[in-house]
Amino acid sequence: MNYALIALGITLIFAIMGVLNFAHGQMYVLGGFVTYYVYGVFGLNYFIAVAASAVTVACVGLVFERFLFRRVLRITTREESTMLLAAGTALLLDSLSLALFGEKQRGVAPVVAGVYEVFGAFVPASRALIFVLAGGLVSALLLFIQYTRPGRALRAIAQDKETAALQGVDIDRYSGLGFALGAALAGLAGALLVTVFAVNAGAGTPISIKAFIMIMIGGAGVVSGAILGAFVLGFSEALGYFFIPGSTTYLMILVGLIVFLIFRPQGIMGKPWG
Repeated sequence: MNYALIALGITLIFAIMGVLNFAHGQMYVLGGFVTYYVYGVFGLNYFIAVAASAVTVACVGLVFERFLFRRVLRITTREESTMLLAAGTALLLDSLSLALFGEKQRGVAPVVAGVYEVFGAFVPASRALIFVLAGGLVSALLLFIQYTRPGRALRAIAQDKETAALQGVDIDRYSGLGFALGAALAGLAGALLVTVFAVNAGAGTPISIKAFIMIMIGGAGVVSGAILGAFVLGFSEALGYFFIPGSTTYLMILVGLIVFLIFRPQGIMGKPWG
């Protein structure tokens, strides 16, 4: 479910702006650090910390869109320009995280204690809580996109930006909203998982790689594909780590991804024409 949050965030940004957010993993790390300090260090309520992570990372995304990507998209049509800019923002956040938070692993204690038995399997209560919260956030996002006026505007821009503009949709305003939402989802995933896996300044790049794997599996820019890709990767990891020792799991996942993309480069839910 957390992978779904991450994949939906990067998909939202790509669908609306055509930008591959290479800094998505770094935004995940930032969300984890904010929760660490608000909840673990200052002792505030965990849900306040989660909200603070979402707002902080959304603001970072909004600044990136407003002062960096919007200008570059306006003055150039070369796709590599936004890709280089996105790579630069990832390096920027990496460096800032290292300077501000250091190299140490940061984690917090589980929010709830206990273990549940589900069909013979023992599930820690903390992970069950994360599953429920992440599932609720994914559902809330899907309802927002489907049934609210801003959500319909975002879908219209993703389908045809020029036609949406002719119909009166404020492209700049909703592009900023979309980037902020996508970034916030990464921050939320970091805020939830910091209770299970510690974060450090260098953890962003592996998360970004996983995000790209998920959207390549499901189809770039397709919301349902992002969710499907998240579940495919999540279950592949779980089964692989259970049956295959060491790092061989990701070697097999990447080899399988390459073979899959040879036969279906647009992903499971994507269309050959975009």
